[in-house]
Amino acid sequence: MKNENNSEQQFLFGKRNYVIMLIGIAVIALGFILMAGGGSDDPKVFNPDIYSWRRIRLAPTLVIIGLGIEIYAIFANPKK
Repeated sequence: MKNENNSEQQFLFGKRNYVIMLIGIAVIALGFILMAGGGSDDPKVFNPDIYSWRRIRLAPTLVIIGLGIEIYAIFANPKK
């Protein structure tokens, strides 16, 4: 009796899904990079750069867009 197990290892997602996921991760990372910084060396000095347009509007928007891309990558049909 031969016990042949011809099951090939298959990934959960297709190559297209993984590429879209990597793009989403890159967008999220860019958002966090843009959000970083703006601190002050002296705690008695206020740095108004912490409320810049880049940190308040652009960076969180990029993170949310990146999360949307990740959700799309999960639900995208790998057969197409």
